[in-house]
Amino acid sequence: MFDLHTLVPLKKKRKVIGRGGSRGGTSGRGGKGQTARSGGRKSVLFEGGQMPLTRRLPKRGFNNANFKISYDLVSLESLEKHFDSDMIINPELLFERGLIKGKQRIKILSNGELTKKLIVHAHAMSESAQNAIKAQGGEVHLIKES
Repeated sequence: MFDLHTLVPLKKKRKVIGRGGSRGGTSGRGGKGQTARSGGRKSVLFEGGQMPLTRRLPKRGFNNANFKISYDLVSLESLEKHFDSDMIINPELLFERGLIKGKQRIKILSNGELTKKLIVHAHAMSESAQNAIKAQGGEVHLIKES
């Protein structure tokens, strides 16, 4: 039977520390100095004051990721769905229609089927996508970046 005086609390009481008493002087916080302070934690890379390994090792080498060319990918299926026949498709129009997110380079891939004659301006294109566009009587123009 439930009575107000027999109810059990739903959560534990937190341990109140740092007030002296039966827990002792440090009250469960360890010794003195940095570890006794709230938020006083050393980073994983801390090596007791000596020069850390990450700073001792030389920083040299080359990373090609800085020069990676990234493309926004557009499929033939989406060109089929969003554009009418005989339209000139360029990066600005693709951005307006929401097919690409930014002003990056564009690559057309041959996912899906194309049944319309389109004039496509893009930075890169798969060979099968080029063939599919030309098979419908469309034109392919590759944009050269200078």
